[in-house]
Amino acid sequence: MRAAAAPGLIAPWRLLACCELGARHGGAHCSHGALGVGPERPQLDGPVVLSEQRPVALRAWDAGAVPGPQQDARVPGAQRQGALGGLELRRASPSLGVLRQDGQCLLAGEGPVKENNYRGHGDSVDQLCWHPSNPDLFVTASGDKTIRIWDVRTTKCIATVNTKGENINICWSPDGQTIAVGNKDDVVTFIDAKTHRSKAEEQFKFEVNEISWNNDNNMFFLTNGNGCINILSYPELKPVQSINAHPSNCICIKFDPMGKYFATGSADALVSLWDVDELVCVRCFSRLDWPVRTLSFSHDGKMLASASEDHFIDIAEVETGDKLWEVQCESPTFTVAWHPKRPLLAFACDDKDGKYDSSREAGTVKLFGLPNDS
Repeated sequence: MRAAAAPGLIAPWRLLACCELGARHGGAHCSHGALGVGPERPQLDGPVVLSEQRPVALRAWDAGAVPGPQQDARVPGAQRQGALGGLELRRASPSLGVLRQDGQCLLAGEGPVKENNYRGHGDSVDQLCWHPSNPDLFVTASGDKTIRIWDVRTTKCIATVNTKGENINICWSPDGQTIAVGNKDDVVTFIDAKTHRSKAEEQFKFEVNEISWNNDNNMFFLTNGNGCINILSYPELKPVQSINAHPSNCICIKFDPMGKYFATGSADALVSLWDVDELVCVRCFSRLDWPVRTLSFSHDGKMLASASEDHFIDIAEVETGDKLWEVQCESPTFTVAWHPKRPLLAFACDDKDGKYDSSREAGTVKLFGLPNDS
């Protein structure tokens, strides 16, 4: 690990992390949630290290010119049964938040400031999603059969919507008007984000894993336990096509920011890249050996990060499939997410805090920085 000599302080970004999702994905527990990273920062000259100065204070440090995985960023209060969950990077004001399994969301600003507790859920908070255009709003899905919409300016829940089952995944439509939430009974409910009332409900006869709208907001995609991608028209929710994408459980799906491709990850350890318009597979990435848990496209759509129980993260060039970098990890990776404007990758692993208890999860978020060309 490369150490930073006389590191210079970089302005912190907004971070938001969520706990692991105890859902059925590839025969193992998969993790979902969100981590938000905020506004402008200096150009990256190399890797970045997040280090904990004191409780509730995360700071980012320049670690030199050689790209590579760097030091952990310990997240206060994140020790739990299961590692940190999924990451979603968004622009917002500097602050740090953590969703915990006890149903609380913690949010802290830059420097030694107080924690804000977002209390209200009566069971584990399994996934979080930011509003696509309003950085002050996010929504959480919980096993207590509710979703809650929160405003970070007031640290309060502005809406609670009751659902029929224990919720395990959630996403916000690109136009911000609809929230889709899926539960353990494979029911997906579509909720009006303004009235907070259910607009539609679909019961599926197969295991629903991840859900997502396309970038144009006119189709709704689901990955399922049979290795298929199911596509519905939106808002009609009529079946458009079912694609046999993988020979085993199709776990995750992500759309690239440019709207040209989407990628799926499967229990067969393959990542497949699909043309959005033609709905055909254009190439596969096969460098992982374990079920693919998580995917993320870079802000420009040129790089695709994928991770699994393998002790590395694969970063590939989208247009060629060539390996650009292999980020070494000491444990399985639950989730990865690129910065919305920079070549900076955040990821969370199943790390253990061996200082006091080797079975205790460390609750860390790590960053990997690639140098800018400009």
